[in-house]
Amino acid sequence: MLQIMERIAEFGTVSFEVFKEIAQEEFGVTDEAALNAYQNLKLPKRATSGSAGYDFYAPFDITLEPGETAKIPTGIRAKMENGWVLMVFPRSGFGFKYRLMLDNTVGVIDSDYYYSDNEGHIMIKVTNCSGVGITAGKTLKISAGQGFAQGIFMPFGITMDDDTDTVRNGGLGSTG
Repeated sequence: MLQIMERIAEFGTVSFEVFKEIAQEEFGVTDEAALNAYQNLKLPKRATSGSAGYDFYAPFDITLEPGETAKIPTGIRAKMENGWVLMVFPRSGFGFKYRLMLDNTVGVIDSDYYYSDNEGHIMIKVTNCSGVGITAGKTLKISAGQGFAQGIFMPFGITMDDDTDTVRNGGLGSTG
């Protein structure tokens, strides 16, 4: 039986200025390296027609020793309908092989984040948690353009007595 998927969102890129600012802050790259990375950004994409997750791709080469963390500016934003949320997780292979984890365990990208001052720039903070068992001491290398995280769109509901009318303007901690 053919199932028709609901089309509820669209990926795009943030402006170069927004991308460059965080890329230089987090990775110390030159203007030229930031521009090169920006021009080569890949929009998230599903690997197969049956995949739930949209792969997010690294804008730079990233090396994480065990215990090291990186906040990765994806250059991506997601415009989605109200009633939907984008949940972000590490790609399964990195989780199994390196215990790669998101620092907030699961990224939650709300539909109104798209309209924030930072243009809804999705940043993904990861840690190489290898250090015990068979993953002990493994250095994680992610190449520019390689998928390292995945996002899944999910519907959500609200309570009957919900009367929230606050407007978002920012990312982490912006809603109180």
